Amino acid sequence: MTSLASFLTAETVLLAAAALTAGTVRGFAGFGTALVYLPLAGMVLDPVSAVLTLVLMDVVGPLPMLPRAARHVHRGDLARLLAGTVLALPLGLAALFALDPGLFRILVAAVSLAMLTGLMLGWRYAGPLRPPAVVGTGVAAGFLGGVTGIPGPPVIFVYMASPHPPPVIRANITFYLFGYDWMVVAMMAVAGRLAPGPVLIGLALIVPNMLGTMLGSALFVPGYERAYRRAAYALIFGAALAGLPIWQAGD
Repeated sequence: MTSLASFLTAETVLLAAAALTAGTVRGFAGFGTALVYLPLAGMVLDPVSAVLTLVLMDVVGPLPMLPRAARHVHRGDLARLLAGTVLALPLGLAALFALDPGLFRILVAAVSLAMLTGLMLGWRYAGPLRPPAVVGTGVAAGFLGGVTGIPGPPVIFVYMASPHPPPVIRANITFYLFGYDWMVVAMMAVAGRLAPGPVLIGLALIVPNMLGTMLGSALFVPGYERAYRRAAYALIFGAALAGLPIWQAGD
């Protein structure tokens, strides 16, 4: 397990820059935190620490959005998503705990690039959004989120084709990811995986991550959504490629 004292200045700067960039992308595009942060964090953190620092730095980020989002939440769907995640997340975390760092980085890059491809090509779930399908989406998101720290793709691709209006979709995704973060923290605590070093790092990264979110929100100009999405896609693509272990001879 990574210890706080073992970190070099360059590694700390990389993590802070990754958190800042991830927050900025979320601020102007509305998504992308894990897709930008995890490939870069995996370069200097073991898999468990990378996921733990992500969820800890992200647990307070959505708080300002929750009161407004709460008015639009579809509680039934949200409960089904979270129920499916509760079932599958322990299995995903068990896989994460046993995962080789190099393989983790490859998986994170693969999921990030697949998500990016799906967004660019407009992939959508075409079936009916019945309760069992929503629970199944939560199961898929829970396992994927456990093993890679990226639970969003199943939820986003299913919900983008749902009959719910956009405010409901945004609200459910926001509350789902907020619940996922706290589930990961709770399950890692039960598993004895909350090492002091990564916990302190994750909490410290709240600051650059929130500054990035504020910066991205300030940079956003209505009417240029396509340009912001393209910028987000470029940053996600660059982070995914940079995070591959092929660039470091020691891996």
